[in-house]
Amino acid sequence: MLDAVLGKLARQQDPNVLVGFDHADDAGVYLLTPETALVQTVDFFTPIVDDPYTFGQIAATNSLSDVYAMGGKPLTALALVCFPEKADVEILERILAGGLSKMIEAGCTVVGGHSIRDEEMKFGYSVTGVIHPKRVLANQGAQPGDKLLFTKALGTGVISTAIKKGVARQEWIDAAVKSMTTLNKTAAEVITRVSDAVQPPRGSANSELRTTSDCFPVHALTDITGFGLIGHAREMALASNVSLVLHTAKIPVLLGALDCIRADYIPGGLKANREFAECVVEYESGISEEVKTILYDPQTAGGLLIAVAGNDSVGLTQGLQAAGVPAIEIGKVLPRTKPLIRVAS
Repeated sequence: MLDAVLGKLARQQDPNVLVGFDHADDAGVYLLTPETALVQTVDFFTPIVDDPYTFGQIAATNSLSDVYAMGGKPLTALALVCFPEKADVEILERILAGGLSKMIEAGCTVVGGHSIRDEEMKFGYSVTGVIHPKRVLANQGAQPGDKLLFTKALGTGVISTAIKKGVARQEWIDAAVKSMTTLNKTAAEVITRVSDAVQPPRGSANSELRTTSDCFPVHALTDITGFGLIGHAREMALASNVSLVLHTAKIPVLLGALDCIRADYIPGGLKANREFAECVVEYESGISEEVKTILYDPQTAGGLLIAVAGNDSVGLTQGLQAAGVPAIEIGKVLPRTKPLIRVAS
């Protein structure tokens, strides 16, 4: 629905907009100076776990993710609060405290916010970050021969649905919460940080510092959130004018996620994602229905999908894993063909 509406809006012509909504990217990027650009995003949603503090942590982690997905550094945040007039104010305090704990971990300062009375509780943040305009990592730019790396497991959507129904096992909840409260900060830092090992000698003609993404050329980057793995992979493929192959045997899945699908704990967002995006997907024979389904699961604070030069995928994977990020290669990029996305075993 939103995709159809955005296509009808007038286009603003501003040469300082480096990344807008034309390619359904993770955040907007606006040029300030030749060396500085703003990264801006916003996200908020209803509670998906029972504990208010944990809900605040998840909301903050999710809101920060889009800045990391552009290769940016979050600086400031504004809280968005919808809260019932007669609800216990201590619940609101715990939500805000949980969110603040993750903002502190990210080094992002909460500078204010806005609240309204609403019978349905909602919480999130508008986050502003910075990035060098020549180091923006968008979902556009994947190249044939690239390998696809992924940094988290799928399944938070179906497990959250099981939580709401009161049927989720504690080990499922623990695994999902750990994933949803893990910042993509470390992964983004590995991808973008300055590497001492590849700095040119002092006084050399090329005095510009090289980044890790120069060593391991990352061509495109996105985080897997509400549109699921297939939905966000589709956006990367369309923006980059390429096709993708995903290997289901390599795609990590959270404990209990496939059990939730077999028990039909399917969120409405998953069904909508599948209805919208499955038309560009072709499945290899032998892939089970529950595995097909998990590919469309809407993620909260999901992992990063990275398109990296094929020869460097092993090096980047090892670098991420050494930093504690469970990155794994899940597919590859091909020249544009049909289908847009092929799902193999």
